[in-house]
Amino acid sequence: MSQTTEPTAPTPTPARPERVAHAHVRDVHLPQGQGTLALVTVDNGLDHTKPTTFGPLGLTALRTVLTTQQHRAAAGEITAVAVTGKPYYLAAGADLTGVAQISQESDARGIAELGHATFRLLGEMAVPTFAYVNGAALGGGLELALNCTYRTVAADVGALALPEVFLGLVPGWGGCYLLPHMVGLRNALELVLTRPLANNRMTDAAGALDLGLVDTVLHPADFLEQSIAWTADVLAGRVSVERPPLDDQETWDATIHAARDQLDRRLHGAKTAPYRALDLVAAARTTDRDAAFAAEDEALTELLMSDQLRAGLYAFDLTSRKARNPAGAPDEALARPVRSVGIVGAGLMAGQLAVLLSRRLRVPVVMREIDDERVEAGLAGIRSLVQGMARKGRVSEQEANRILGSISVSTDLTTLAGADLVIEAVTEVLALKQRVFAELEEIVSAETVLATNTSALSVTAMSTHLRHPERVVGLHFFNPVAQMPLIEVVRTPESSDAAVATAFAVAKSLRKTAVGVADRPGFVVNRLLLRMLAEVAAAAENGTPVTVADVALRPLGLPMGPFALMQLVGLPVALHVLGSLHEELGDRFPLSPGLEKLSDEGRRVVPEPDGRGAEQGVDPLIQEAFGAPGGPAALDEAGVRDAVLSGLTQEIGLMLDEGVVSGPEQIDLCMVLGAGWPFHLGGICPYLDRTGHTERLLGRRLLPPGVADVPAHR
Repeated sequence: MSQTTEPTAPTPTPARPERVAHAHVRDVHLPQGQGTLALVTVDNGLDHTKPTTFGPLGLTALRTVLTTQQHRAAAGEITAVAVTGKPYYLAAGADLTGVAQISQESDARGIAELGHATFRLLGEMAVPTFAYVNGAALGGGLELALNCTYRTVAADVGALALPEVFLGLVPGWGGCYLLPHMVGLRNALELVLTRPLANNRMTDAAGALDLGLVDTVLHPADFLEQSIAWTADVLAGRVSVERPPLDDQETWDATIHAARDQLDRRLHGAKTAPYRALDLVAAARTTDRDAAFAAEDEALTELLMSDQLRAGLYAFDLTSRKARNPAGAPDEALARPVRSVGIVGAGLMAGQLAVLLSRRLRVPVVMREIDDERVEAGLAGIRSLVQGMARKGRVSEQEANRILGSISVSTDLTTLAGADLVIEAVTEVLALKQRVFAELEEIVSAETVLATNTSALSVTAMSTHLRHPERVVGLHFFNPVAQMPLIEVVRTPESSDAAVATAFAVAKSLRKTAVGVADRPGFVVNRLLLRMLAEVAAAAENGTPVTVADVALRPLGLPMGPFALMQLVGLPVALHVLGSLHEELGDRFPLSPGLEKLSDEGRRVVPEPDGRGAEQGVDPLIQEAFGAPGGPAALDEAGVRDAVLSGLTQEIGLMLDEGVVSGPEQIDLCMVLGAGWPFHLGGICPYLDRTGHTERLLGRRLLPPGVADVPAHR
């Protein structure tokens, strides 16, 4: 797109007023006689909790202001232009709600071109331009800064990111072209691909300086004043900023090839946006600005109209706005105060729970083990975990000492008597858990909430012989406890509102997303994951080669293959849960003699030692456990995939009929946060709707049309 091209702005949707990004201008006389700075502040006019976003009206308003400054610069009236934001935010990028409503390709192209036409003015002034990054700058908000000549950032800024490929877009307002020239190819790929695909990892001010994303970090107390003084120093030549030279063509090509290979190993082509972004970055070495921006317009237009973007926006909305208001949670006022926590067990999972509870709730945590040897092992594990957090900078030394000082382990069950909440985290044996709860009921107060961390067993059965079963709930954490954002709050028919409200309140204090589930086998995540693994194992048992069964799900872009997941969980654990579900739910969860044999022999199913990552393929040598492949029941990749998706569709239909959750969105939320269901697929329910599985097998869609796909009226 040439500079003179006039983009056509899409018409804003009248049903929803846009949060217009107003642009206020004031002139600042620079120190030391460096002339006049035109300081542009973008602000949507709302309170500080509402970030500024850019839609067609906001971009048009900003473009008008910047065009005026361009004329002033050409006339010699000003010597520099700077852009900053209201408190706490520079800008949070495109208005995603407005993006989700785009249904015409002309509107998609219009917003892509309008963003370029607006932001590129900052790179084509007759004077230097500066971005004063005073707060969060995400997506288009960061690209606003990238189009400037120089960038300052406040030291307390912790949210700088280009999350586009995470959602299903590309940095389409200059980011893919400008970043390689500004920070070098490797750092550009880090910001455009690596960090967004690592669960949308943010960059803070110090990290941005290391990457070359900003030119200086300044104290937040007088950030604006320091930025203006730094601008004067730049204009006077007292400060200079060097940009890294572009790699030679051979090095450039090798770096791009390695990045593409990494994407293939991770995504297997399942997600479009990262590949489009990589192509745009790859072309930045030889493409001029006009051609590069036109290519970004083309990519952005295509992706704005894609199902993958709608899916990503649906998943983003689920995990942000809707996750903050759990469906079916009792009134928060009913929650009982938790001033101390008891944990029965001090194994690996229990230790992780203790550290998280101490860190987030800042209360004493008392643990109980059955003998001194296990007590010492539990304490050693907790010390190792906390010291590791301190070494990695996740907690300070002072905080590490506080956490360790607040956790105790004893063989005496009565040390848990004063706890307001007690969580059992013992071996997954129903009789053992029943005994633990019976013993606890004899020593704790009438107000104490009893919780189980079971992954599949019946919480109702655990509490059925208690005098007060209403105090019992499930708090199903996922491993690793600190990283996994989901907690399934399991309510039995006897659970009181107070006990359930306490569980939700604890989850919120732990900064986790809680989803209320009924006490049905496997709850949500394990029930669906085990149905998937059972279908894959059944295919192998029926003659499908294990190498075929393993790769059949790669087109979905799941975090890892089914056999790698089995190894990560541990074959004995996976088989135990499968056995429980088989006993409760029948032949939909068939047992696998092949997996049983591998477990009995202590065999690995994935050759790599950690079993992590989608690229970790199954070890073909395990085929012998399933017998020779072939026969009339053997499936190809498409057949395995259809069997898995059909099984998941059936299971979801049954779960909704059983009232396991309040609706399909809760299943989606569980699968995204608890199983790593990919954002580009949205939730599992809209994906099964789009593929036709729900209409074919259930006779209905699970969600209304258009919820996570492009509206039909394109």
